Amino acid sequence: MEKLHLPIIIEVDEDGYYIVSCPVFKGCHSYGETIDEALENIKEVIDMCLEETKVEELNKFVGFRDLEVAQDA
Repeated sequence: MEKLHLPIIIEVDEDGYYIVSCPVFKGCHSYGETIDEALENIKEVIDMCLEETKVEELNKFVGFRDLEVAQDA
């Protein structure tokens, strides 16, 4: 079995839940009360995504950048 190394984005929402996303799949999101729970949940979602998407068809993840924008006070 081939192992994939996939990027995961972790955020915290206003209720304190950890929201996780895998940007190489469209609509691949999950959540959990802890980071570990969220990561376990996203693994299940990724498995479902892999059933429908070939590895060769995955979005290409480039990376992260900081972008400075002005905010009106």
